[in-house]
Amino acid sequence: MKALIMTIICFCATETSFGQLKPVRYSDGDQALAGLVNTDAGEGAPGVLILPAWMGIDDEATQAAVQLSKEGYITFVADIYGEGNKPTTAAEAGQQAGKYKNDPKAYQRRIRLALEQLVKAGASPRRLAVIGYCFGGTGALEAARAGMEVQGVVSIHGNLGKGNRPDGPIKTKILVLHGAADPHVSPEEIANFRKEVEHAGADWQMIYYAAAKHAFTNPASSDFEPLAAQRSWKHLLIFLQEILK
Repeated sequence: MKALIMTIICFCATETSFGQLKPVRYSDGDQALAGLVNTDAGEGAPGVLILPAWMGIDDEATQAAVQLSKEGYITFVADIYGEGNKPTTAAEAGQQAGKYKNDPKAYQRRIRLALEQLVKAGASPRRLAVIGYCFGGTGALEAARAGMEVQGVVSIHGNLGKGNRPDGPIKTKILVLHGAADPHVSPEEIANFRKEVEHAGADWQMIYYAAAKHAFTNPASSDFEPLAAQRSWKHLLIFLQEILK
């Protein structure tokens, strides 16, 4: 059964790649950005913004965009780093991601710009969600913290902390999909996140997957856990159906 699930998920990642997505050029000041869009769902459909992991736009993000388009969503994969800045090594990725984690306002600005592109592509401005993987999962929470006009955010094995910033109001619904064996998210970070969302009176939920480590949804990672990946995808679809359809 495990082998079958892995085969299915890996096939999807290989099949989709960038094939059914169209490039979209936009900018943040002088920095050129290049995202990817799928508008097969048609004008006025709900929209899902996808924030990639720390290596930038990858097969996991593009696979999610294509598969979600088949569920009736207009999808847009954001370019956070910008053209010429895509990491080629883990060290470069850590440096790039760290820059935005240390400057959440800059991260939030890049997310807002991508949301604008999602709406320009035809998505209903009143039915939007942000999802993200790893570094992108952190970004999804930043969208909620910034009060962006979205109905919900989903953090998929993302970091949960916000540093020393004060708690603020959180209006959007939050779903966190978390590997129970993730070594990169400490119990203290989880506890502080709970305090943050409870203090904000947020509508939030957090689902743990037994034995799953950090990048449990990514077939390219040694942390890949196919059963947890399959379950988390179903939980994602249920949440999006609830908030957008």
